[in-house]
Amino acid sequence: MFQKIRVIFSIKELRQKIILTLLLLAVYRIGSWIPLPIVDVKKMQMMWEGRGNVAEVMAQVAVFTGTQFETLTIFGLGIMPYISASIIFQLLATVFDKLKALQKEGESGRKKINEWTRYATILICLFQSLFYVLALGNQSVTNLAGGVYNDALLYPDKTLPWAWIFTAVVVMTAGTAFLMWLGEQIDEYGIGNGISLLIMAGIIANLPSALAKLSERAMLGFSSGSQNLGVDKLLLLAVLFVAVVVGVIYITKGQRRIPTQSQKFVRGRQTFGGGRQYLPLKVNQAGVMPIIFASSLLLFPQVIFSYLETMSGGSGFARTLNDIFQRQTFSYILLFVALIYFFCYFWTAVTFNPKDIAENLKNHGSFIQGRRPGAATAAYLEKVMKYITYVGASFIAVIAVLPNIISTILIPDNFMLANFFGGTSLLIVVSVIIDLVDKIDSHLVMRNYKGLLERSK
Repeated sequence: MFQKIRVIFSIKELRQKIILTLLLLAVYRIGSWIPLPIVDVKKMQMMWEGRGNVAEVMAQVAVFTGTQFETLTIFGLGIMPYISASIIFQLLATVFDKLKALQKEGESGRKKINEWTRYATILICLFQSLFYVLALGNQSVTNLAGGVYNDALLYPDKTLPWAWIFTAVVVMTAGTAFLMWLGEQIDEYGIGNGISLLIMAGIIANLPSALAKLSERAMLGFSSGSQNLGVDKLLLLAVLFVAVVVGVIYITKGQRRIPTQSQKFVRGRQTFGGGRQYLPLKVNQAGVMPIIFASSLLLFPQVIFSYLETMSGGSGFARTLNDIFQRQTFSYILLFVALIYFFCYFWTAVTFNPKDIAENLKNHGSFIQGRRPGAATAAYLEKVMKYITYVGASFIAVIAVLPNIISTILIPDNFMLANFFGGTSLLIVVSVIIDLVDKIDSHLVMRNYKGLLERSK
């Protein structure tokens, strides 16, 4: 392994790309700790300590954005607005023929869609930052120690000045725009997918604090209670982590290979074609999108019903609804799994078009053995994708539910650490690392070196 690392840094172009990528990621992490003007960081932390369910919901949101919600920072919105805008345009392309035509134009069409995506990102940032600042502007803060702060959270007066609100909205919007630029620079001059690397860096940055909370409960000997972590639980967590990572890699790289045959044609006295290839269909075609969609959709009732319960004094129908959507309840897990299955099939239908694939095979003179080109091939591909999507959705559902089980049974009150044993965090980190290894391998193989995962003879 050290020999391969030495080979990587001996290639000048690859070394420059890796160093530039690390520097840009360092800039991102430094900016994630710079608070907005006039923000009282201590009061922000006091507020989240006394928020209970709302703080837990915000912790789930932080998993997607890769940022800290304990403080208002210049990168407080993270890169998620850009991801949301990209998803919106990808969904709109299935409805509007103009966007679908731009997708088929190649590089020029992609640049045009990216330009519109940036404009949509700015609009989303303006709305989200304004809502976030106004929601946190004036609140009575009660911390766990019982101390009450009746003054404004961010400003010493009772009301926030509009000049500060305007400044905070502009700065947070500019911060997300700067992150978009960082991601594009990594794509062009660095290595790997820039946006994905930014998200992964934000997720991994939360690992030290989660491990620090874990170490506070660790103890020698066997576990004596639900709050203590003995050697037995620590070993179980280590084995579970390795098993989940191996499973995620297996499913992420898993393919159903459909054998195809190319037609023979004769030119002069030579015969061309007639070779056998295969059409790879990914088992997890939807990736992490189903978990992101399902979690985001369930966040809205969590926030709304938690607020209604607070307004009603913690009793009545609002409390019943709030209990239904609590993360540890059976009803929440059941809804979560059902939405994951739905969005797996939905996102696969959006990104995988069997008619286009069948038409491309026909145009290139290839066919699936035993299937007639055209409609019969499309129907066969749709049937196969339906079955393998069910397998991928089942695995994603198990991975998504694991953090809820682990944070309830093994490591209570440490949801952030539990996410590293499953859920969106683990899927994103593993997927990005696999993509990064593939990019590095392409540079090594192009220069006649062995890949990172290839064994030397």
